[in-house]
Amino acid sequence: MLKCYRQVVVSQRLSIERCFLTTAEEVKMAATVMKSPVAVEDVVVTFEDQQKINKFARNTSRMTELKNEIESKKRTLQNLQDASDDLMLLDDDTLLIPYQIGGVFISHSQEETQEMLEAAKETLEQEVKGLEKRVSAIQQVLGDLKVQLYAKFGNNINLEADES
Repeated sequence: MLKCYRQVVVSQRLSIERCFLTTAEEVKMAATVMKSPVAVEDVVVTFEDQQKINKFARNTSRMTELKNEIESKKRTLQNLQDASDDLMLLDDDTLLIPYQIGGVFISHSQEETQEMLEAAKETLEQEVKGLEKRVSAIQQVLGDLKVQLYAKFGNNINLEADES
């Protein structure tokens, strides 16, 4: 009479199934070795690798902050453009327009206010261009680091940003 007891052992690389057969006359053991669906490789992380991973994380964080700053400046730029458009619609040229400088509003003529708005828009546009150049440089560094890290670690490392 045969009795079969199955035990599945999963290690990092292999799934091992053992079947113990018992009979009145002998005891046999059979082992079947199968590859598991997900193979995890043991990769040694050196100090230099850790430095690259840290550099990647710092640059990713910096790039996110710069993108948020660009977005904020673009909203401010749009607000300045809207104010400039509204100012052009005014019929009376003799009105004094309050313009905020720091925490204080100072009244200026329509023409002076329009010039100040244009200067502020140009300044913001230059700042946005500078920030976009910095983001581009960081993206290049991140691309190089991705190539190096994926070459060493393959699927064992995830360098893609979460979309949450």
